[in-house]
Formats: sequence, structure tokens, C-alpha cells
Amino acid sequence: MHLARFPRVRLAHLPTPLEPLPRLGEALGIDLWIKRDDCTGLAGGGNKTRKLEFLLGDAFEQGADTLVTQGAVQSNHVRQTAAAAASHGLACEIILEERTGSKAPDYVGNGNVLLDRLLGATFRTVPGGTDMVAELEKTAVEVRARGGKPYVIPGGGSNAIGALGYVDCAREIVVQADELDLPVDRIVTATGSAGTHAGLVAGLAVMGADIPVLGIGVRAPKAKQEENVLKLARETVILLGRPDAVKPEMVVADCDYVGEGYGLVDDAVIEALKLAARTDGILLDPVYTGKAMKGLIALAKLGRFKDETVVFLHTGGAQGLFGYESEIGAGL
Repeated sequence: MHLARFPRVRLAHLPTPLEPLPRLGEALGIDLWIKRDDCTGLAGGGNKTRKLEFLLGDAFEQGADTLVTQGAVQSNHVRQTAAAAASHGLACEIILEERTGSKAPDYVGNGNVLLDRLLGATFRTVPGGTDMVAELEKTAVEVRARGGKPYVIPGGGSNAIGALGYVDCAREIVVQADELDLPVDRIVTATGSAGTHAGLVAGLAVMGADIPVLGIGVRAPKAKQEENVLKLARETVILLGRPDAVKPEMVVADCDYVGEGYGLVDDAVIEALKLAARTDGILLDPVYTGKAMKGLIALAKLGRFKDETVVFLHTGGAQGLFGYESEIGAGL
């Protein structure tokens, strides 16, 4: 696993901390640690920064001058892509999907949307359920027609090149745990567009680290989510020259905590946000890490992590809280 073989643009503040969560862990009755990928630094940080290091490297290798990507209205990926483009003099074309259907002023104008505008990205919105792959290609055609060279990044930066960022994160976690003499029994993370989950699985498999990853789903049903993660993890290990490294049993998603749908907040998510904030001062987001923490809390109460040391991967996104004030504020 020699990642220097792949073109890379350094964007992130690495390594991110691996820290204990003593008060939250005590509240849940488990030995709980946190991998702080909310601290990667790019426009407030988050997990997409690691992916963008390799995606931007590939973009420059191809001579691109415009990044083209998509996401939901309050997409963390879009914010970080816009920042990566701005910091390297690239144009950035964004398609935002009205995936939740919310028309609340804070949702459509604050949080990540405000930051997208501040960062200078050009964006347009499309209705929920739009074929986003087709929209990406349509935008790429428009960029080419005006003489630009687009580089298309899938939603979440989740392809095999982007997943290399979480292959590197898997290595980082193992190195830090070894330095701390910390035997990690499980990594828990939100799983959505699949790149973070797949990259972790691929990286740990190639290293032979034997640490299981539990993805708490934020959108798709279990069978579909596991299918998506397994496919991408296999594509990633092929890129790494180890095509047989990932086995189906390595990919586990629990999608019982999605609630009513992607980006929709319920009382249990708000309680998870409050518990993390009021025990160890950790700010989660309402779409990904809030739901992952909702699941972790429920599973801990069921005894799922008894006698385990668990690392919760914080994928960032607290900037999105400001797009949900009308929903979350009432619960505080």
C-alpha cells in the first residue's frame, strides 16, 4: 500500500487527532474514542478533504481547470470541493439536489449553502429525484463548450480515487493506536455515498489490521448500502494492486437509524447532538454524524459494544447545523 504512487494535492491538516471521549463513553458504558476528521482544516474540515487530495491530484494530472460535482442542498462535500477549487485557482460548478424537499430559509440559504456562495462556486438547484449523473455530464458538456476542461467528481467524492483518502486514514488510525498502545475493537462511522466506509475497509484489509468497521446508514437500506460499499471497496483494492483483499463479510452496515429519510432530523438525532456536545464538547452534524451517533447510542444501550474499545470516526459537517436551526433550535 504505497500511496505515493498516486498523484495527490495536500489539502488536509494531518494526522487528525485520535482522542478519548471519557464523559460520553461513561454515559454509554463503553470505552469510546474519536477520530477527529472534522479537523482536516479545509473550509471548516470534514472527511471529503482527504478524498479531494487524491481527486485534485488526478484532476491536475488530466489538465483540468474546472471541478464539477453535486450533492444535496446542505452538502459538506460541495463546500469542501468549492474550497479546494478556490485554493488552487480552479473554477467550480455545483449541482445541488433538493433531496429533503425543505424550503426553510435557513436550509436553502444558510449553513453550507452560504459557504458555497462565499467560496465563489457557481451552483444551480434541481428537484429531488433528478438523475444526478446525467446532470453532471450535462454540466461537463457546457464547460467544454465554452473552452474549459472539466473534472467530474461524483457525489461525496466517492469513487476509487477518492476512497484512497480513507485508505490513508485507516493507516493513520492503526499507527496512532499502536503509538497509544490502544487495541481498537471496532470503528464506527456514518455511511452514505460509500467512499469513507469503503476506503476504511479497503485500507484495513490491505494492511491485515483485522479491525471491523460498522457503518451506520444515513440513506439507503442495508442490502443496497452494503452492496455499494463492497463494490467500491473492491474497486479500491484493485487500484492498490490487491484485488482479493476485501471479502463480503468485511462490509457491515446498520441502516436502522436513518429515520424518515436522508437529511431529515428526528428527536433521537437531536438528543445525540446534545449528548455529544454536553459531555465532551463535540459538535456533530444533523445529517451524517448525528445519525451515526444516534445509532451508536442505541447499540451501546443494547450491549452491542460490551467490553470493546470503539473509535467513532467524526466526518465533520457541523457547518450544516446552521441550515437546521429552525428544526434543532426548538429541541434545545
